[in-house]
Amino acid sequence: MNELEKIAKETANTLGLEFSFYPEKSRPTGVPVCQKPFEGVTDDGSYTFFRFTFKGTGYIGALEGATAVERKYALLLPAYIESFIDRESDLSKTEYLKRILLGECSSLGVYKYAVKFSVRGEACFAIVLRVPKMMKETLAVIEQYGGNSLDTAVEMSAGTCVLVKYVDSLDNEYQSSVDYAEFLCQSLKEELGISVTVGVGPTVRDIKDIAHSYARAENALRYADEFETGGSVHSYREFILIKMLEDVPENKLAEYLEDLSDENFNEIFENEEMLGTAEEFLRSSLNVSETSRNLYMHRNTLLYRLDKIEKATGLNIRSFSDAVSFRVLTVIHRLLGK
Repeated sequence: MNELEKIAKETANTLGLEFSFYPEKSRPTGVPVCQKPFEGVTDDGSYTFFRFTFKGTGYIGALEGATAVERKYALLLPAYIESFIDRESDLSKTEYLKRILLGECSSLGVYKYAVKFSVRGEACFAIVLRVPKMMKETLAVIEQYGGNSLDTAVEMSAGTCVLVKYVDSLDNEYQSSVDYAEFLCQSLKEELGISVTVGVGPTVRDIKDIAHSYARAENALRYADEFETGGSVHSYREFILIKMLEDVPENKLAEYLEDLSDENFNEIFENEEMLGTAEEFLRSSLNVSETSRNLYMHRNTLLYRLDKIEKATGLNIRSFSDAVSFRVLTVIHRLLGK
């Protein structure tokens, strides 16, 4: 449901008045359509039509009925709809920011937020935290370690909050947004004894684009769940390959998988132990010693499994190019739900 649909629903709940609408110069179906050009308000004997503008786009609204009552409402509704944009200024800072993150705030509303809280033109990024418990205390710790007054944390749901972090408030000791997120995780572990999972979005030039950063951070957490990626902090950059392949039509992915793999390859895909070993090896930057430590596995056992994977697939994943090919195929396999 988009923002205008929400306004129409709220109007129906508040005023007991339902109306449909469609963009001007469109050919809608399923809604009453005015068949003649008009200015202001008109009717066709069954419906009363009125024009209104929302966020720079012209619409035609339709009320059932063609009496003086419907005409009166049709004259008032354009101003009533437009008033929803100005209501954002009455929200608290966190409620206001939540609407911006969700993409529910008008462009004018975002501009007013930026001016009101002195963040216009300030680069920032979103950090999404999944919090298992103690949300109130978590927000307090984030505020304590959040940097300067520009940084703002907001609770999005019962188990999720977001920190909008401004780049200029990053201390020199943090080399990147991921570095800062890891520090935040460690701080919450030490202060509250809780383990959080974090998604980090890209840095954007202005608060008006923060919804994009938030969406990428959420996607990073979703991909981490779907692909069972270990660790507490996940950046959208980790999953660029997955995002690219996810955008490819499913039938094309199936074609690639069929061309590049065979029954022996499927034996590895269907063996969770072997697949898990391979994926940990890739996560460990093809380092045998590090993989052995992470899996609590003897080095010789790991080498035996890598040799077995090579024999079954023809890919020596100790080689960078073969490791990339193997990663692409495993991602396609998971996306297809094989």
